[in-house]
Amino acid sequence: MEVEIGIGKSGRRAYGFDDIAIVPSRRTRDPEDVDISWDIDAFKFDLPLIASAMDGVVSPKTAIEIGRLGGLGCLNLEGLWTRYEDTDAVLDEIAELDPEKATRRMQELYQEPIKDELIGKRIREIKDAGVRACASLTPQRVEQFSKYVLEAELDLLVVQGTVVSAEHVSKDPARQPLNLKKFIREYEIPVIVGGCASYSTALHLMRTGAVGVLVGVGPGHACTSRGVLGIGVPQATAIADAAGARIRHLDETGVYVQVIADGGMRTGGDIAKAIACGADAVMIGSPLASAYEAPGRGYHWGMATFHPSLPRGARVYAGQKGTMEEVISGPAHENDGTLNLFGALRTSMATTGYETVKEFQKAEVMVAPSLQTEGKSLQRAQGIGMGR
Repeated sequence: MEVEIGIGKSGRRAYGFDDIAIVPSRRTRDPEDVDISWDIDAFKFDLPLIASAMDGVVSPKTAIEIGRLGGLGCLNLEGLWTRYEDTDAVLDEIAELDPEKATRRMQELYQEPIKDELIGKRIREIKDAGVRACASLTPQRVEQFSKYVLEAELDLLVVQGTVVSAEHVSKDPARQPLNLKKFIREYEIPVIVGGCASYSTALHLMRTGAVGVLVGVGPGHACTSRGVLGIGVPQATAIADAAGARIRHLDETGVYVQVIADGGMRTGGDIAKAIACGADAVMIGSPLASAYEAPGRGYHWGMATFHPSLPRGARVYAGQKGTMEEVISGPAHENDGTLNLFGALRTSMATTGYETVKEFQKAEVMVAPSLQTEGKSLQRAQGIGMGR
């Protein structure tokens, strides 16, 4: 149902994670009986998790650790890891920058050219540890660097931007935009594409032959696209719309494309809501940036933070709360939902009676904006638990 914004404009009402709640069903289960594993293309993972391709989150070392824990780490092939042989000094400098100077200095640091040889080196570091390797490129640089990705035998490629479409239009004859459909069908490894935030865009991206679609425009904790550009869709609605596109694409082709919720999740409850809205897996950044092992030293920034002419991100402080294992699979020593994220997902599924992620996608949800505040006045007053 559309809401009248003014006489000449109407729009749909959209919902974020804080606006909705998962409704318990008539049964419950033991958490040990719940299966939260995830399959994409020929790969199976114990957790429905991709760590965001952000330099403060995923390094070759953390990608290996995340893989060991059952997830998948996505390395940014246009980030610091392919610009500098030794990134420690650069990361130390970024962590020490004054907030007023952070964006300008990061723009300068990211002007260092990408080195072809480092692309293969970083991918091989991950693969040599015996875990699956995933990495990202922007559409503008896919054709330039894709051969090095193939040579290094990457397992999954993510073609990622603030917004990615299946049809880019340019009047400049010198610019030849990436033909996403042609590239994916001819490329030798599976490709995930995104982001998107609408039914029509998700459907068009699925028709390119991608094995997965990232859903999320601007919801990330370090992202400022919604403020700078004024674009975006609240995540609960965006995911549900993409899940609807997945059903239509499956009906048309018999091919199931994975819907991956990208951004806007801080707690295990947010991850549970994303899957209840229709996601097959989640891509998260800031929760993992708070791990002791994260390369950002407690700081977190997105891929557009250092854009040379129009930055659309901020360096934010995520803190350092626990080990990567504690953040992902526990045990938790805080009560605010930011640790043991996938233990929380498992418990949410068990409490509502669902055995698999596919079943949990059918869970009943309701619009419930009071969920975050009802009965929580003491927690809010004291700044603990849900009042933080």
